[in-house]
Amino acid sequence: MTEPRGPSADAAPLLTLRGVVKTFPGVRALDGVELTVRPGEVHCLLGQNGAGKSTLIKILSGVHRPEGGEILWQGQPVSFAGPQAAIRAGIGTIYQELDLVADMTVAENILLGHEPRTGGFVRRGETRARAREVLERLGHGEIPADRPVGRLPAAAQQIVSMARALSREAKLLIMDEPSAVLAHDEVANLFRVIRELKAAGIAVIYISHRLEEIREICDRVTVLKDGRTTAADLPADTPTGRLVDRMTGRSVEHVFPPRPDVVPEGELLRVEGLTRHGEFTDVSFTVGTGEIVGIAGLVGSGRSELLETVYGARRPDAGQVLVDGRRLRPGSIAAAVKAGLGLAPEERKSQALLLGEPVQRNIGLATLDRRSAAGFVRAGAEREAAAAVADRLELRPRDVRRRAGTLSGGNQQKVVVGRWLLGSTRLLLLDEPTRGVDVGARAELYQVIRDLAAEGVGVLLVSSEVPEVLGLADRVLVMREGRIVQQRSARDINEHTVLDLVMAGSLLEGADQ
Repeated sequence: MTEPRGPSADAAPLLTLRGVVKTFPGVRALDGVELTVRPGEVHCLLGQNGAGKSTLIKILSGVHRPEGGEILWQGQPVSFAGPQAAIRAGIGTIYQELDLVADMTVAENILLGHEPRTGGFVRRGETRARAREVLERLGHGEIPADRPVGRLPAAAQQIVSMARALSREAKLLIMDEPSAVLAHDEVANLFRVIRELKAAGIAVIYISHRLEEIREICDRVTVLKDGRTTAADLPADTPTGRLVDRMTGRSVEHVFPPRPDVVPEGELLRVEGLTRHGEFTDVSFTVGTGEIVGIAGLVGSGRSELLETVYGARRPDAGQVLVDGRRLRPGSIAAAVKAGLGLAPEERKSQALLLGEPVQRNIGLATLDRRSAAGFVRAGAEREAAAAVADRLELRPRDVRRRAGTLSGGNQQKVVVGRWLLGSTRLLLLDEPTRGVDVGARAELYQVIRDLAAEGVGVLLVSSEVPEVLGLADRVLVMREGRIVQQRSARDINEHTVLDLVMAGSLLEGADQ
């Protein structure tokens, strides 16, 4: 076995967890977690959704207090009374769901709670200056310190959240899916900052479902499953099969299902010269029956906007969308759904799910009219139909009366996809379908998508993860700055070529346009 990387392998532990236990009503979220983090190392915490990672983060951040076990901080037993106690000890946390104050400025958010004051009054000039220093350290000095955070794009808000954590004298930074909303170049900058922190002796707990990130930035890996530590101190280059086995309890030889030789029987979707000013220009492509077409591109390349325009959620300025040769009415979701289109959007919690409603209601949303009488939904029919979908998708737990908001990210995504299985969906549009989804659940979603394609459903997939596009799609479209710069069979293009295209926009000699 490869020895763990990093200069901190023999250093005295900064943080040690021994047999940590946390229970909630009816749930044992942590059941004896073991973890050791040393100064100046990047330690990856890996596990499926529901494995206990979020609960562990909240315990280390002082949000929750454990009921058993021991936490040692710099060799001394601790029990944080609240988030401020954890911050004072030197633990900073960057949550996946950003906790910024939208109406406050960037500077006010970064220095929130420890603003420079005189006589009780905030020294605004010094606040802005300190905020700019931290932003420049992160390589994002261009973010305006006086701008309200709510007016920033998601990637910039993530940077502000990082800046806030770094504005204090942290000895340990916990990063929960920090790259989820970042473009490729921004991820590279994030890794640069992490390496600088590591060189300064600051430890990082890094949580990600992207195994390529773990291999690049982490020194050691600890795996959780069902609230327990199933592997500790693994090197970052541990084979994928072993990591997945520790996470799921089952062996997964291939994350992606085998790709058959797909020869579409007919053309299902045709997009011709589609344009939305400032978002994308003159986009043309097709999707065949039973074909999976993947769109690769950086955040801001126009991928999501294109998908939403095809679905009718945005109205194009030029061009047309045809299904079975018939032109769809522009800007009409109703026309798209009637033609057999279904969309699973990027922001499933805010755009696709009613988190307070049961799973059965969420699955049945697109086909309510089929199980309604005199304006009332027939609950029994709704539950029966949803249960059949839950069985097919291996939803966990299978109880369709459970609120959707209580499910893990992967199972929430299954609910969104499952909604369209009840309809007459012929073309499924998927925008970042595995964002925030663990490896085991990803493999299950990939199989569902491949099975749908085998049944003749066309799939148009947008993903920030190039390996996902290449591993799942039959044909790949590469977007840069609102234009399709490449169309190829997934068998004839590799990750290096895709990244070169999306970053530099160069066209390969002899490529089909």
